[in-house]
Amino acid sequence: MPSVLSAFVRVVTTVNRLLFRACSLLVLVIVPVMLYAVVARYGFNAPSDWGLELATLLFGPYFLLGGPYLLHIGGHVNLDLVRQAASPRLNRIFDLINYPVIAAFAAIILYYAWPFAMQAYELGETSYTSWNPIIWPVKFVIPTALGLLFLQAMAEWLRLLFNDLTPPAGEGVEEGL
Repeated sequence: MPSVLSAFVRVVTTVNRLLFRACSLLVLVIVPVMLYAVVARYGFNAPSDWGLELATLLFGPYFLLGGPYLLHIGGHVNLDLVRQAASPRLNRIFDLINYPVIAAFAAIILYYAWPFAMQAYELGETSYTSWNPIIWPVKFVIPTALGLLFLQAMAEWLRLLFNDLTPPAGEGVEEGL
């Protein structure tokens, strides 16, 4: 693979890996918040007006920003029966078609998500609940994640196209994150 493309693939994958690791730490906040909300509601009959909403607002970035790196490590749902029955050559052809489709999907949704996020920012959108936190920053996660998914799909396609299937240094399937 040409050095410029190799650098592109390495940078995109590294950024997505770091975001994946950072977002995985959000679970350390989401779980105690959910626990507090459940115990307060059912144990003390004092429901919080912010617990479930905070957990929801944190789960969005956790889910969306983890997706691009999961594409790299193969953590997404696959048609395993089809994959196992197909030859390595046919699986490669599937992937050569699949990654541009993923990139096109991300680009199309990004086209519509960006104005959605901008409108939320311009309006200073909040949740309009009794807690009423600002939510436009969370809405910016949507186009950000879609852009990163587009870049990761293109990086994976380039790796496959140039038969550079060895992971960059420090890479590999992340267990337990």
